[in-house]
Amino acid sequence: MRTRLANRSARLLLAAAAATALAATTTACGPEDNGAAAPAASASTSTDASADASDGKESGTGGTDSGSEDSGSEAGAGADKGGDKGTGEGGVGQSCGTNDLDLTLTPKSQAGGYYQVTAKAKSGITCYLDVNTPSVSFGSKPEGVASPVGQGGEDPIKLSGSAVAYTGISPKTTKENGGVEFENVIVSVTDEDPNPAELALPEPAVVEKPIVTNWSTDPGETVPVIV
Repeated sequence: MRTRLANRSARLLLAAAAATALAATTTACGPEDNGAAAPAASASTSTDASADASDGKESGTGGTDSGSEDSGSEAGAGADKGGDKGTGEGGVGQSCGTNDLDLTLTPKSQAGGYYQVTAKAKSGITCYLDVNTPSVSFGSKPEGVASPVGQGGEDPIKLSGSAVAYTGISPKTTKENGGVEFENVIVSVTDEDPNPAELALPEPAVVEKPIVTNWSTDPGETVPVIV
């Protein structure tokens, strides 16, 4: 009887030990397995989110840089336009060349006879007569060059539209019968002008020691006389 109880007690102890061992194994493996899978998924999700956030940040930075560059370009363009406009308004303007002007010659009877030359800017041109006295000569020889007498004079004279300037030319200032006859007179705004104008005289003129006045907007100031 005791032997049977002893055997039964031994079986119960073995069963209890086996149950304890199984419980311990389940406890050790279950949480470890479940815990390992969850952090892996969590880490992957965190990495993807970080990458998305980084991409978004870079995209936003690029947009900021692009906007800054565009704004700078537009500002620079505006400054250039403003600079051009300011320069144009602040400058004196282009100097008149002889080929910018329409020149007409009219004979006058005052002061023993002289030629009045009228200068007007060609259509669409605005320019300034910066040099006070025109360059005038009859022929190519030095004795045919007109000497300035200093009458009149405005510096500079703006020519545009209907605005005009005048100069007076006397071909002969001596009382002797000498002189050389010419049919044309050469007029330019400066001595170095590459495009002088050759104006036909209404009739041949005897030339000797010619004189010329300054440019003026008042024709009364351009009657050439020797004082």
